[in-house]
Amino acid sequence: MPRNESELSRSSGLPVVIVGAGLAGLTVALRLADAVPVIVLAKRNLDEAATAWAQGGIVGVLGSDDSIASHVRDTQEAGAGLVDENTARFIAEGSAQAIEWLVAHGVQFSPDPDGPMGLHLTREGGHAVRRIAHAADATGKAIHEALLDEVKRHPNITLRERWMAVDVITSRHLKREGASRCYGVYALDIDAQRVETLPAPAVVLATGGAGKVYRYTTNPDTATGDGIAMAWRAGCRVGNMEFIQFHPTCLYHPQERSFLITEALRGEGGRLLLPDGTRFMPAHDERAELAPRDIVARAIDFEMKKHGVDCVLLDATHLGAAFLKEHFPTIYARCLRLGIDITTQPIPVVPAAHYTCGGVVTDLLGRTDLPGLYAVGETTYTGLHGANRLASNSLLECVVLGHTCAGDILERPQPEREKLPDWDESQVENADEQVVIAHNWDELRLLMWNYVGIVRTTKRLERALHRIKLLRSEIDDYYANFRVNRDLLELRNLVDCAELIVRSALMRHESRGLHYSRDFPNTLPVSFPTVLVRRARSGKAAKVRGLSG
Repeated sequence: MPRNESELSRSSGLPVVIVGAGLAGLTVALRLADAVPVIVLAKRNLDEAATAWAQGGIVGVLGSDDSIASHVRDTQEAGAGLVDENTARFIAEGSAQAIEWLVAHGVQFSPDPDGPMGLHLTREGGHAVRRIAHAADATGKAIHEALLDEVKRHPNITLRERWMAVDVITSRHLKREGASRCYGVYALDIDAQRVETLPAPAVVLATGGAGKVYRYTTNPDTATGDGIAMAWRAGCRVGNMEFIQFHPTCLYHPQERSFLITEALRGEGGRLLLPDGTRFMPAHDERAELAPRDIVARAIDFEMKKHGVDCVLLDATHLGAAFLKEHFPTIYARCLRLGIDITTQPIPVVPAAHYTCGGVVTDLLGRTDLPGLYAVGETTYTGLHGANRLASNSLLECVVLGHTCAGDILERPQPEREKLPDWDESQVENADEQVVIAHNWDELRLLMWNYVGIVRTTKRLERALHRIKLLRSEIDDYYANFRVNRDLLELRNLVDCAELIVRSALMRHESRGLHYSRDFPNTLPVSFPTVLVRRARSGKAAKVRGLSG
């Protein structure tokens, strides 16, 4: 039920539009829906959000051996000096309540009668203690299914499957001068191939990251940076895009190019080996396999190049068959189908693009630079992840800031309704050859993998930027002349994100966290976030040091 009369009076107004049906979007939707109508757009099937792919778990500062200060300290250490302490503390303080909320909404975490809140807590790289609540090794799937079930039953939430946002509607579309705001979104009904105008008192971008900008990634096909690109085109600042987290352990197999091997397997004692059986992580960091992800990923990359091997091995056989089957049933079953018995054989693994630590600049209420436009989750830069995300902080951020975002939307008066212009297709025609999109998509992802990967150089980055500009010209021309479809829109968003990543990387003259440059191998004693500001006319980026507000 609505919380008060003012919220009740709003329930007959325009729906809030949430772009994305992962944990961030569903949290905002459930928090809003008792008071206001909500539309949730999912550009593919509802089970294809990145949340459902998350294996490890969600941070909960619950144990007697744990504390908020300890979690904040671990987050800061993993983030290599660029974590905003206030943000880290705010989110850590909300962790227990976040897990309680998920449990109340039907999430079945792995139990432990002797554990805090009756939950089994595991440990992952970078954490000082066990503080990861999980559902075996398929936590994201358990959370996503439980919340989807709630959302589907809620009478005030409309789920639009296979709908993709095209662009945020701003004052520019209304041809108004002065201060801008968000009035809604243009959205493509993918099956009907029709763009619809969706007016809204608030729009929430919860579209996840941009992992598909790389050829090899643990991300689902939905991760094309849509929210980041739309917010950038709407005039919002974007921060820390050079920090792309490569997960150290993605399954290396010709039939599986995006299956993640959870960090919890190393947290429970799994060891990384060269193909000849030599353990190598202790030579790179005293924490060995429990070092933060950036360190482990670079170590694997180094060893693969040094020895000329295609992968390394993750050995967990010493943990015992019963333990592995109980705690990692998803990994066990998937690997077994591919002919790998993890109870008797090590797992071949390689690093792959995994998480976008930067994104749309927001505050702790999810507010962007554009009034009426919000963003939550991997789409954002809040200062939590700094130069490298601490394992299992991502799901926590979605829940905590999903609630604060919804709270701010509910507290603000609805703007006056405006007559918005319809989508104009009068000057375009059906595309003549889709092969242009497919070719540019493949070229963009390959050049990002080769030139803007785990180890970078200025020359590689400059080459990447030059080619991205040429691709952008081709894509913009295609967009201007032909009717849009999902592939074209995703490619347009990916090229925006690719340019943001490369420009940000070129601006950072040091190596820090996930950004390692051979030309600038040292870490500066003092550093700041890289925040890009879009120039209104040219669309080019100008660097701003630090954040205000």
